[in-house]
Amino acid sequence: MWCKSAIASTWPQLSTTAGKSTVAPTRCILSLPRTLLHRRSCSFTQSASGCPGNFGSASAWRGGNLPRHPPLYAPDLLGCGESDLPQVAYYPEDWAEQLASFLEQVVERPAVAVVQGASLAIALELVARYPERLCGLVLGGPPAWSLTTQSAAEWQQRLVWNVLASPLGNGFYRWARRREFLRSFSQRQLFGQSEAVDAEWLDELQRGADDPATRHAVFAFLAGFWRRDYGTTIAAIQQPTLVVMGDRASSISRTNVTETPEQRLQAYCKCLPNGRGVVIPGRNVLPYESTAEFVRVTAEFARQLTAGG
Repeated sequence: MWCKSAIASTWPQLSTTAGKSTVAPTRCILSLPRTLLHRRSCSFTQSASGCPGNFGSASAWRGGNLPRHPPLYAPDLLGCGESDLPQVAYYPEDWAEQLASFLEQVVERPAVAVVQGASLAIALELVARYPERLCGLVLGGPPAWSLTTQSAAEWQQRLVWNVLASPLGNGFYRWARRREFLRSFSQRQLFGQSEAVDAEWLDELQRGADDPATRHAVFAFLAGFWRRDYGTTIAAIQQPTLVVMGDRASSISRTNVTETPEQRLQAYCKCLPNGRGVVIPGRNVLPYESTAEFVRVTAEFARQLTAGG
């Protein structure tokens, strides 16, 4: 299905692991995607200040000196987790509209958006459409610069989607969600150290793929609907932005363009009007494989935003 009206009728019904706080801090944090943040050691907690949290452990955030322990939201996007799972071709702007409604109706204050990997496209659509709803961004392990600034062919995207949306795609998804494949892919493409691909990570991935209807969001990613030239959008971002790059960052793209983590970081920071960057240990799933360090740099960034007003 290509009609986005189906999404328009369901996007307000997203689920979230964090409710509204009775405290009114100056900042709050919106984390995407939830999958990377949901661990036994980072499960939903209630901090001492009464603010809900679901990103890192409560003690890790307190150790990072987050001002007044702002509420941390990790919503399930449409097609994922406990949200509605319509069979549609998801585009970044669809998820951005869903989040914009969430920010307006639930959060009710500007937020710092923390995004991981290709979820960057969702944040870019959100900040372009509703800049007043974000006061800062943290880009964790963003895609290769060439992938972010070159559009994929629309006919190719539709072809891949149509193949995956067929019974053939259903069979592929059932095969790809096997534990053996998830472990192999994570070791080859996501983690810097093979031994870091633990049972906790694999269990979470399998739970997330347990409902076959979740395949449509995955197929939207594989079809490359997030592949657009976002160079102009990035150059127009006025909010303070932190780019967090792993020292072993790589790309799953099959292009011949190669770049070092430092080169990728420099490309993003050079384009961002108010950007800064930092390299931490890890590869492509920094919130999970380098949780403590990722929390530390994000907490420091949020603290500086609050200190600056």
